Amino acid sequence: MAEALTGEAILVATEEVLRRYGPAKATVVDVAKALGVSHGSVYRHFPTKAALREAVTRRWLDHTHREFAAMSAHGGSASDRLRAWLQELFDRKRRAHLEEPELFETFQVLVKESDSIPEYHVGHMVELLARIIRAGVETQEFMADDVAVTAQAVWDATDRFHHPSHAPEWGDPHIQAAFDAVVSLVIAGLRYNRGPSSAGDA
Repeated sequence: MAEALTGEAILVATEEVLRRYGPAKATVVDVAKALGVSHGSVYRHFPTKAALREAVTRRWLDHTHREFAAMSAHGGSASDRLRAWLQELFDRKRRAHLEEPELFETFQVLVKESDSIPEYHVGHMVELLARIIRAGVETQEFMADDVAVTAQAVWDATDRFHHPSHAPEWGDPHIQAAFDAVVSLVIAGLRYNRGPSSAGDA
């Protein structure tokens, strides 16, 4: 007896179809063929093509969210964790753009198709930044009156290194130096101000 078709199996097949054909040519019929079922069987799980594409996009993003959540919980100082987290985000985006441009573009198309996906993704990522910043505040390494607002400010300040609209800049040989300078400035701004260390600093 054939195994029952599951939503997860459909999403896995959809991801492969999108990789193979791209978002412009991939169809629900292609997904059904890959699974050896009728397209009606796919529609019983996902009522529209748009619903299927949004679901597979969320699946991709949720995998990313889990990986970055694990990174946000690593040990070490909050400064080191914040720098490493932002560096990993930049490295992944840059690598995807430069080494897998077709897949990178496919993902951007899928994200833009949904009104809710961008907010969903950014909300998750900013919350993970907030966890790191909150930990720094608790140890008095960082100072932030409103952690949520500060986390959003850090996300916005580093926009050049993770927003796809800046992808053409990521091949610049000086981009890493620019990243280091911005992140160092962000961390310096977050560091807890213990006041002047000597009379000469007053």
